[in-house]
Amino acid sequence: MSESVPAGLKYTKDHEWAKVEGTDVVVGVTSFAVEQLGDITLVALDVKVGDTLVIGAAFGTIESVKTLSDLFSPVSGKVTKVNLELEAKPELINEDCYGKGWMIVVASDGSADLMDDTAYAAFLKDAAH
Repeated sequence: MSESVPAGLKYTKDHEWAKVEGTDVVVGVTSFAVEQLGDITLVALDVKVGDTLVIGAAFGTIESVKTLSDLFSPVSGKVTKVNLELEAKPELINEDCYGKGWMIVVASDGSADLMDDTAYAAFLKDAAH
């Protein structure tokens, strides 16, 4: 499997990653998701700064040449930043999904449903069989 799972991030079963920075949680999609989707053609982030999300709530969609997928929040809290650059440049996710391809930042209320990198790697391995 060519999937690399960066340490220090948290992950969901829906293939979102979360980088916890104090109470802020930066959210994006994993390289596994990008691999499955192929070339990303459109990102629609249906939230704005100040919106409140709960775990599992859809915050947008990501479209590729293959499919359209919902994006789900891995944490509960208030949206503090939205990466508006993705609307004009959805390819940033293909190029750098763990960096410039981040999607939203949520000020977490402490509620989260996340796996560490070891658990996510095992989840991917199990899913492949």
